[in-house]
Amino acid sequence: MEFDLIERVRDLTAQARDDVLTGIGDDAAVLTVPAGRELAVAMDTLVAGVHFPPGTRAFDIGWKALAVNLSDLAAMGAVPAWALLSMTLPDADCAFVEGLAEGFAALAAPHRVALVGGDTTRGPLSITVAVHGFLPSGQGLLRSGANVGDVVMVTGTLGDAAAGLRCIGTGRGDDLVARLDRPTPRVAAGGALRGVATACIDVSDGLVADLGHICRASGVAAELDPALLPRSEALRAMFADNDTTAFALTGGDDYELCFTLPSQHVADVSAEMARLGCGATRIGRIVAGQGVRLADTAGQWHAAAVGGWDHFAP
Repeated sequence: MEFDLIERVRDLTAQARDDVLTGIGDDAAVLTVPAGRELAVAMDTLVAGVHFPPGTRAFDIGWKALAVNLSDLAAMGAVPAWALLSMTLPDADCAFVEGLAEGFAALAAPHRVALVGGDTTRGPLSITVAVHGFLPSGQGLLRSGANVGDVVMVTGTLGDAAAGLRCIGTGRGDDLVARLDRPTPRVAAGGALRGVATACIDVSDGLVADLGHICRASGVAAELDPALLPRSEALRAMFADNDTTAFALTGGDDYELCFTLPSQHVADVSAEMARLGCGATRIGRIVAGQGVRLADTAGQWHAAAVGGWDHFAP
């Protein structure tokens, strides 16, 4: 049964690439990295009841398992190439595996991601994906390059996914739930930021938490104006302004890109992000100090309360 499942996954996710010399079917994949390119590698695990609620469709689990990893590559400015997929399943549910593989393939195809291997085992439901992508040598986006005076920007809108989680089971907020189940990795945006952005991260654990990672890595502080945070019409239509702000600051799971850059590049980057269809919004600035500070309605700055997802928080 295990090998039947593997064969079915291979059939559903087939993607031809010249740099895959040996894919699924041997003890290891044999791959080639193009000359002049560096290899970026990322891996994430989705656990039932932690990263996706009970009742989430298999298709959406497969999509999201790949999307969160492609988002990591996007934050590095990398172009996706290959993936590994490991499935821990309570039982050999062929219909579930097919649905998951179809969701994975639906996102893999437009990014030309080839599934080159993985594993299956029995246990509590969890899905692990490792992705590999290419970068021009020395051009990877890091968290450690933000400078005092840089502008802080973010792609797309924030808070939808966290609000979508709140909407599950209510029969409302389908657009918000869709953002939770099928995030859009900003791969093209990440590539466009190479050589322009000084630091970048994807918003997975919440804006305050993730921007805080940039601040720590770069040895700087950030000041954000909550009134500037981009929030969708769907979010604003369903929740009060205070709630939308909280979702945008700490909700996470949006997988937008938060990045810093010199102010002279803001206009050009804004135009390019608009052309790519995601847009980008200026939300703050990098200053001397530590941590993330937020402006209140009187224009005073206060340290942001610790927020965002922590797997091991009590």
